[in-house]
Amino acid sequence: MERDAAHRRRVLLGHCLRGTGSVVLLMALYFLAPLQGGFGVLTVLTLVLGLVAFGLLTAWQVGAITRAEYPRLSALEAIATAVPLFLVVFSATYYMLSESIPATFTEPLDRTDALYFTVTVFATVGFGDIAATTGTGRVLVTVQMIADLIVVGVIAKALFGAMKIGMRRRGGEGQGGPPFVDDEDP
Repeated sequence: MERDAAHRRRVLLGHCLRGTGSVVLLMALYFLAPLQGGFGVLTVLTLVLGLVAFGLLTAWQVGAITRAEYPRLSALEAIATAVPLFLVVFSATYYMLSESIPATFTEPLDRTDALYFTVTVFATVGFGDIAATTGTGRVLVTVQMIADLIVVGVIAKALFGAMKIGMRRRGGEGQGGPPFVDDEDP
């Protein structure tokens, strides 16, 4: 029994550390990556490739969640990895667009401002202190808003559906009592 509790604590700690590590790594890459060169075809290609990477990561995570020992923790870890990647892809794009065409937004964006703007659009709160002012900026923000709806609706449903499949697959296979939320059956 003591060994099971220790195992569960290690599993929980591992999921928490991997999720936190993913966020820290993505933020470090975002703030350290050379994002000079302005906005152009390469930037659009990078945005598309970043969104494809996000889609592939999410698809892989769906499969991993269904096979996971603790599907709920795996789903939370997947969200902690996928959502920051999604936000960083758009933040980098807005930053490069602002560097290239400063009038695109109501004020020039540094990396922190671009991340702030991306999160406000994602959260649909739109504080109004930063707004897109050019056609290109508004098109990109519109693309992000549509992608936000897809992320929140379709992809979250897929991740949580995979979690439910994983929970049914597990079906209480001798796991003992529920050590934390993840071990309970839905």
